[in-house]
Amino acid sequence: MRRNIRHLRGHLGQLVAAVILATGMIGLVAAQGGDQFLDGIGETALVARYLFNGNAEDSSRNHFHATLVGSGTAYVDDARFGRALELAGNGSHAQLPGNALAGEDTISVTGWLYLPTGASGPVFGFGRNASSRLFATVSVASGFSAGFAAGGSRGGTEPRAVPVNQWVHLAVVLDPANRLLTTYVDGARAAQAANVGVNAAQLIGQGPAGANRLYIGRSQDEGAATLHGKLRDVRIYRVALTDAQVAGIFNAASGRQGGRGRAGTPPPEISTAAIARESPLATRLERVPDIQAETTVGHLPRLPREIPAVYRDRSTGPTVRVIWPAPKDSSQVAAPGAYTVTGRIPGTAFEPKATVTVKPASRAAPAPVRTVEPFPLGRVALNQDTQGRDTPFIKNRGKFTKGLAATSPDSFLYNFRDAFGQPQPAGATQLDGWDNQTTRLRGHASGHYLSAIAQAYAGTTYDEALRANFLQKMNYLIDTLYDLSRKSGRPASEGGPFNADPTRVPPGPGRAAYDSNLRAGAIRTDYWNWGKGFISAYPPDQFIMLEKGATYGTQDTQIWAPYYTLHKILAGLLDCYEVGGNRKALEIAQDMGAWTYARLRALPAEARVSMWSRYIAGEYGGMNEVMARLSRLTGDRQFLECAKLFDNVNVFFGNASHDHGLAANVDTIRGKHANQHIPQITGALETFRGTGELPYYQIADNFWDITTNGYMYAIGGVAGARTPN
Repeated sequence: MRRNIRHLRGHLGQLVAAVILATGMIGLVAAQGGDQFLDGIGETALVARYLFNGNAEDSSRNHFHATLVGSGTAYVDDARFGRALELAGNGSHAQLPGNALAGEDTISVTGWLYLPTGASGPVFGFGRNASSRLFATVSVASGFSAGFAAGGSRGGTEPRAVPVNQWVHLAVVLDPANRLLTTYVDGARAAQAANVGVNAAQLIGQGPAGANRLYIGRSQDEGAATLHGKLRDVRIYRVALTDAQVAGIFNAASGRQGGRGRAGTPPPEISTAAIARESPLATRLERVPDIQAETTVGHLPRLPREIPAVYRDRSTGPTVRVIWPAPKDSSQVAAPGAYTVTGRIPGTAFEPKATVTVKPASRAAPAPVRTVEPFPLGRVALNQDTQGRDTPFIKNRGKFTKGLAATSPDSFLYNFRDAFGQPQPAGATQLDGWDNQTTRLRGHASGHYLSAIAQAYAGTTYDEALRANFLQKMNYLIDTLYDLSRKSGRPASEGGPFNADPTRVPPGPGRAAYDSNLRAGAIRTDYWNWGKGFISAYPPDQFIMLEKGATYGTQDTQIWAPYYTLHKILAGLLDCYEVGGNRKALEIAQDMGAWTYARLRALPAEARVSMWSRYIAGEYGGMNEVMARLSRLTGDRQFLECAKLFDNVNVFFGNASHDHGLAANVDTIRGKHANQHIPQITGALETFRGTGELPYYQIADNFWDITTNGYMYAIGGVAGARTPN
């Protein structure tokens, strides 16, 4: 998702073989919500965040991991934060990737510092050399200040005293738009330099990453002293933080309320006195009549979203929008009878009523029948225009297929080989973003890539050479994945140890428990212990940790969304079989489907309810859809049963007793993470296709009615979903 634009985490279609980054922000004490805001600031503003609570990794989605340099670095226990990075002042420091700030013109830096008695040193130094840099220093004697050097231009803020032997929150904001350089101490503005005529792009090289030296705890001056102190939660933003935002970051970790520091000002009063109580529509309405509605026991009625109104002077006018209450359960329709619902017309004082008659449930209505089926992609032809010119459709198709044809399958196989401890072919390079070494969604882009290659192969019947390219890529991908999947749960050498049972996967060698450590040299690669048929771009630990209650985050004890990633891989495999005709792809999917079914059916129902209700960690994409599809393609009913094990019970049926939920037309999607739940609905529809069980159809049908008639789409924010969209 990144640079400078917010992307939705939802998919634009499986033909997009792109890498999208995930958010993974951990709070100082507990995990952040994983949503689009951190301490009230949009996460797109965050360049990097270093918690320094046991590692130097960047916990933002941008993966600018730091490197600790020197022997004087150590993670020490801390009474306030639990763990912190200690620098001994003997040359030790942290170094950031040289490209972390490339292209930025505005920079804000915040962080926590513990300064011992008599200690001093540079807080950070970002730039190319001593004559081109942005920096901040601190000492007991002279205090805290920030400055810059750009050729012959130099400047900075007046120093401000800081306390010693206690944690203090420091911040520096370079705001070129307003020509300001500002420092903050404990959330309050400390000093400010005006008429600053430089921006970050002038101080930090925009060329090769090696041209920049980005240090924490060290300056650009060779041989100068380094920082002596402890550091925690250093953040770098690409925006100029306001006074209120700096105070908010400080207050969030301090347990304080409000958004102002010692020098802050209270937020402005927002008055609603001048806002009209009624819209212009209200002045034209005479009345809005009440209505009658019917439903059956157990199902909330579908009340009309718009109803006729009576206009003044008997003039004609449009129907009016009604907002009806959204019950949290179906208790109102638990038995035959009647009840009244009061709605409201926005912008008016009118409150129409609906009298609902609840009738006994009759015999089941005939199940819906599929009336539309997909057709092969090869049947789609794009013709030139009447003058023999390529149309924009043809040109755009050409751009995509040309780019896809130039890709290397080995990049999309890299993490799979890495997970199985296999050598990489010469020239193979790893993907970046969500599919880099340590990201816990790695392999998901490979699933999209499988779908893209299969669909491109099926759709390029107009160019046999291009089609042959995609066929070769598809077969190479599948052959490699097939060979890897055949290693799982089998001895690495004849007579060697192995575990074929998916339910008995042990922790990795030398580990006492399961973890999500995917770092080079640390990732477990004992594939013989993983159970027969396992295939993924990382070991099975995340799946097992999810079962044991792991939450979403960037700690090694936390996970991202293992079944979300698996869905992309399985969907890609099935596309390679169903669209591309590769039989081995189906065999790989069957074996991994059996592995999944074995683990899930061994869990109690309450464990699965907890898993699928867990934010991000339990996000499973369309696993119910792909398992039902696998059953349809193979005729094996175990996969259809597995699809039902992915029921998000709380959303679908309200609770374990199936008392309400979407199946009963209860709105259980309000405030939910859109990308996490929409694929579950399409999965319910595919499950209905396989089982014929009407509630699965009702889940999808009611969802469609609720979302299209009761919600408004808002660009951005659907990944966090802290409020309805």
